[in-house]
Amino acid sequence: MSRDGRTAFVTGGGQGIGKAITRRLLDNGFAVTIAELDITAGQETATELGATGSVRFIHADVADETSVHQALAQSIAQFGRLDVLVNNAAISISRPITELTLDDWNHVIAVNLTGAFLCAKYAAPALRRNAGSIINIASTRALMSEAHTEAYSASKGGLVALTHALAVSLGPEVRVNCISPGWIDVSDWQKQSTRSPAILSEADRSQHPVGRVGTPNDIAALVAYLVSPEAGFITGQNFVVDGGMTRKMIYV
Repeated sequence: MSRDGRTAFVTGGGQGIGKAITRRLLDNGFAVTIAELDITAGQETATELGATGSVRFIHADVADETSVHQALAQSIAQFGRLDVLVNNAAISISRPITELTLDDWNHVIAVNLTGAFLCAKYAAPALRRNAGSIINIASTRALMSEAHTEAYSASKGGLVALTHALAVSLGPEVRVNCISPGWIDVSDWQKQSTRSPAILSEADRSQHPVGRVGTPNDIAALVAYLVSPEAGFITGQNFVVDGGMTRKMIYV
């Protein structure tokens, strides 16, 4: 159990932004369940962060309803409650629209959007009992695009809309908010076999008004605030965390 009894369930918590969120919540006293499809990543992170607090890895596929139901039931049974759900798990397939298959499209939507719906569906009763909070991790791709990102962009746009729908449906007991990260360098937050330092140029940094590329900790810090009592009047919102990149006009 956590230091103060609060618990969180983080999908895709074994790597990248999800790992940083997991660590921040542990630092803030939560017990955390990492729901992760990549077994190696989930086990490595649970082991690495185990000294920080109470953390458990559950192998789960957010695109599978039975897997989601079972993972949440196991987490709630172990910790006795649920206070925070972070829907972070996501995949991307980048192909020209003429080459993107229906199976490709459906797979991305299933993981990135349907997975968040399923987690919210099965977490809602426990979250309501504890005046809990849901955080959906979307993307600036919900607002702007590169070529050949139709499935990913559509899934993240749907996640932003799902956020305000859930906020209305689950309020006032449960607050639901969304974070849309921009360019976040996750290279140091991957599992060991794929971890490598990023090579970032001055051009990469100068595209951001803040003068740098983002880090997973930038997102984790906002998650920590949004699930705290200080954010008690905030729900149904999408927060863009991109160093100002989507506000800067760039001419090449």
